[in-house]
Amino acid sequence: MNLLFTCAGRRNYLIRYFKEIIGGNGKVIAVDSEVTAPALAEADMAMTVPSVFATNYVETLTEIIRDHKIDLVIPLNDLELPIISKNRNKLEAFGAKVVVSDPDLIDLCADKWKTFKYLERLKIPTVKTYKKLEDALVALSDQSLNFPIILKPRWGFGSVGIEIVSSETELRLAYQLLSIKINKTLMSSTGVNSSKNPIIIQEKINGEEYGVDIINDFNSQFYGAFARKKLAMRSGETDKAVSVIDNRLTDMAEKIGKATGHIGVMDCDFFIKDGEIQLLEMNPRFGGGYPFSHIAGINVPGIYVEWMKGNRNVEKYNGYEANVLSSKYDWIMKIKNGNSEVD
Repeated sequence: MNLLFTCAGRRNYLIRYFKEIIGGNGKVIAVDSEVTAPALAEADMAMTVPSVFATNYVETLTEIIRDHKIDLVIPLNDLELPIISKNRNKLEAFGAKVVVSDPDLIDLCADKWKTFKYLERLKIPTVKTYKKLEDALVALSDQSLNFPIILKPRWGFGSVGIEIVSSETELRLAYQLLSIKINKTLMSSTGVNSSKNPIIIQEKINGEEYGVDIINDFNSQFYGAFARKKLAMRSGETDKAVSVIDNRLTDMAEKIGKATGHIGVMDCDFFIKDGEIQLLEMNPRFGGGYPFSHIAGINVPGIYVEWMKGNRNVEKYNGYEANVLSSKYDWIMKIKNGNSEVD
């Protein structure tokens, strides 16, 4: 079984986990537009490819899938998800399975305003959210919203562009500054900032934060949910966490998984304050917090491979335990020189 990771970036751990599962029975291939992407050095074979915004990006991936007889494709970057999803049939033309959700769900998860309205329709508690500065100011005036509050790009990636403000003056200044910042980021090249409301304003929840991996199978059927309490963050990703088993989180996650019908792993952010659970964001891909779930006993790479083989019984890869405390650390990877291939 040959696997392809696109936009591999810093996901060394995923490369390692899948290599452990397939052993010598196939290859793990990783691609990225940057030859210095550390995950490339972990793969059995690595290649540089055009930017996700290049006109020949999909064509290049299709050639790799064909030439290397790829069985499973796992995209890892938010920016490429809509591109991969819209071109799934083309990418799967040579027999590969692409683990990506439908375009409408990708769009819904990327747009924080659409996410908010969707959760409202599902009657799933979420944070108060406003897409217009004027609406937030009215809410502050009638005290249905209180400082501190958070400003962030409506189409955001990680912790890019997040501002926390504590006064109206600070709010107005931060709103203006963030508008300028958005036009200077990668988001400007996607066209998503063409909206008149590229910024959303949300209440700041001072509660316990949880990451939950909601797993559906390749037919969009709910399999399970695996939660971790976030103890520390760095650069928008979980840095330290402890695994938890909480039926309240599991039940809400099951409702979400069944409603969205996503494919594979969906990384979600929850808050618990005064006993109330609120869902903040949904990311239909492997998230930076997945290693904490993995080390606590849920082996998604093993499950994916079994599903690819047509096996439905995957319980040998599910030994999830509560109270597993873990922490990330950095390591240095030596990058071999080369124009297009690092192996």
